Amino acid sequence: MNNNLLNSIRFVVFLALQILLFNNINMFGYLNPYPYILFILIYPVNSNKTILLLSSFAMGILLDMFLNSGGIHALASVTLAYYRPSLFKFAFGLSYEYQTVKIADKISPERITLLLLAIFIHHFILFFFEFLRLDLIFDILKRTLMSTLFTFIISILIIYLIKPNKR
Repeated sequence: MNNNLLNSIRFVVFLALQILLFNNINMFGYLNPYPYILFILIYPVNSNKTILLLSSFAMGILLDMFLNSGGIHALASVTLAYYRPSLFKFAFGLSYEYQTVKIADKISPERITLLLLAIFIHHFILFFFEFLRLDLIFDILKRTLMSTLFTFIISILIIYLIKPNKR
């Protein structure tokens, strides 16, 4: 299948799942999953980075329009897409571009590191700019940590659901 078509399908599916399913999950009043960031992480490593930044912005701004959240999802998504090469370099080493790194492969310590770090960065930016008060930093950190763990678990489940079977 064409890579652009596959990325477009992923964009629509992750956006629809986030809007229709995951936005309705609110455990204990503050625990929200945001697995739509898997779109940013699953995007092919050697593909056009400008398209990734633009599609991350589009994903974020569309979520902001549906959630009436004022641009914080767009900010967090674009920031994650911008720092994604650095996160890959941190998790997989300097030669990640020359390897075939796929998040949907078997779960390894490098992939867990990448997922947890990327989810934490996204969620911290999201919740920090949602509250935008330094006196609430402990609430921001608590919400970030709890939502990071919840999103991580859901992301692992999604990765295993979309992982192609080896024959």
